[in-house]
Amino acid sequence: MKFWVGVTDKSWFDFLASRTSIDEVNFWQPSGDTRFGAIQPWAPFLFKLHSPLNFISGGGFFVKYSQLPLSIAWDTFQEKNGAGDFQSFRERIMHYQQNNNRHFIPDPFIGCIVLTNPFFFNEKDWIPVPENWSSNIVRGKTYDTEDPVGSSLWEKVDERIKGINPVQESGIYNHEVVEPRYGGEYLVHQRLGQGGFRVVIIEAYNKKCAITGERTLPALESAHIKPYSSSGPHSVNNGILLRSDLHKLFDAGYMTITTDHHVEVSKYIKEEYENGHDYYALHGKKLLSLPSDPLDLPSKEYLEWHNKEIYER
Repeated sequence: MKFWVGVTDKSWFDFLASRTSIDEVNFWQPSGDTRFGAIQPWAPFLFKLHSPLNFISGGGFFVKYSQLPLSIAWDTFQEKNGAGDFQSFRERIMHYQQNNNRHFIPDPFIGCIVLTNPFFFNEKDWIPVPENWSSNIVRGKTYDTEDPVGSSLWEKVDERIKGINPVQESGIYNHEVVEPRYGGEYLVHQRLGQGGFRVVIIEAYNKKCAITGERTLPALESAHIKPYSSSGPHSVNNGILLRSDLHKLFDAGYMTITTDHHVEVSKYIKEEYENGHDYYALHGKKLLSLPSDPLDLPSKEYLEWHNKEIYER
């Protein structure tokens, strides 16, 4: 199993460690120029504090990397970005970007590394970095449990995770071996938070509205097909990226998606509002944007549920 040790600020760590019931975090990068793909989804991602604190202090499990405008990153994760308010978050991003001599941009794109099920060690349980950790590492380093150094490090991490009783009791960390579709065995309870759900849908649909192809990201929303309040999961196949007005109509039952991925628009828009010309133009249209991975396509089960339980024919 490969896992990542990423370098982070102690202030980011301290802020999040002081919160309770954190189910996900955004391990952000001030620039969206460099993508992250060092490990597979659901693999462990550990936190290494900046020098001179050469310790591993916690971690989480990698879900997805996405380049998002700063405002959307805040709206998606809020305090789970490691800041108490938007202004503090923005100032921290701008501080790093100005130090890198970047031109001022009102709403710059940043790199978002979404982690689920984070864990934070007490200082007495911090783990010294491995002997092969170099002082000139800026972003992080990959380790592998097939290697003696990586195996030894993961054993120490795993031992501490199992000792975090509140986390175990809440179900955030479930120590069981599972085999995700990406292959390999990872020790992780696969559960997305609301922010993670939004990001994986944005990426699965290539930042485009499924119905119209609209790419203006602030106008797009990650919709549940079967609502979370009705036991619908935060999973890719229970989501669809929609323009905000279409999302509202979809949730209210004025619009649905058939199991063969065509749009249906309810007669009740015209009956109740004496309008809807633009929406009726979409009736019968095939979705313009769908995930490339067949496993990420909208679930037939959830689409049928929406057609039966929500859609007003």
